Amino acid sequence: MSDKSLQQDILDELDFEPSVNAAHIGVSVNNGVVTLNGHVGSYVEKLAAEKAVKRVKGVRAIAQEMDVRFPSDKKTADDDIAARAVNFLSWSAVVPPGSVKVKVQDGWVGLSGAVEWQYQRTAAEAEIRRLSGVVGVVNSITIKPRVAAADVKRKIEGALRRHAELEAQGIRVSVEDGGHVALEGHVHDWRQREAARQAAWSAPGVTRVDDHLLVS
Repeated sequence: MSDKSLQQDILDELDFEPSVNAAHIGVSVNNGVVTLNGHVGSYVEKLAAEKAVKRVKGVRAIAQEMDVRFPSDKKTADDDIAARAVNFLSWSAVVPPGSVKVKVQDGWVGLSGAVEWQYQRTAAEAEIRRLSGVVGVVNSITIKPRVAAADVKRKIEGALRRHAELEAQGIRVSVEDGGHVALEGHVHDWRQREAARQAAWSAPGVTRVDDHLLVS
């Protein structure tokens, strides 16, 4: 597929996505690498646009350069965002109480602290994304490893074999002490790539996943 054809498919997909206003989004393509620029009305819309682009066949990588612009009457002060973020996290049934710290500057929310599982780290970020006035989230929450590297590798390989969408023989898994996981090999599309990442993150003790998988 040519870059021009891929660009048109992406524009059509953005226009089709109801949660995205494509009128202010620019798309450029170079050898399957997509650059998104322009602006959107919220951080949630920015994530939705990126997700829509990933659905398009032929996309190899995405460079995200879009800005979030709020109407002046909808801007929310940093202290208000911080207070609501702390409340959201305290109400969460998934995030351990007191495990996550919040810092807000110019609408950007920084999360720090430590949890035991990746799903807790992801849940904390998901709670913050829902807040109005948030321009972006920097998730620096760490995961406390509790298991040996060999056990992590075995659990991930087992999860990959069980996953219906994946051909596990095309994926290589390596684990370093500290729970750092590297995925290498080939998958057929972005959905399979994300499924492999999720399988890796599902193993207890994983603190980082380096995704070197190629979509081909």
